[in-house]
Amino acid sequence: MKSKRKSGQTMVEYIIIVGVIAVVAITVFGIFGDAIRIKVFGATEALSSSKGAEAQSEANKSGADTLKELGER
Repeated sequence: MKSKRKSGQTMVEYIIIVGVIAVVAITVFGIFGDAIRIKVFGATEALSSSKGAEAQSEANKSGADTLKELGER
């Protein structure tokens, strides 16, 4: 009977921890929301530029292609 009670207590502790983390995350996003939005916008703009296209083409290469290029250097 003790192990079931202890298991329930542990579950409640985990739920409390997750709740506290959620509240902290919401608070941080509320405080720094505008700054985060500006950073994400800047990152998406950089990815949509020509450099972003180059990075996307590099990301699309297979591992074998990357190893071939390393062997050629």
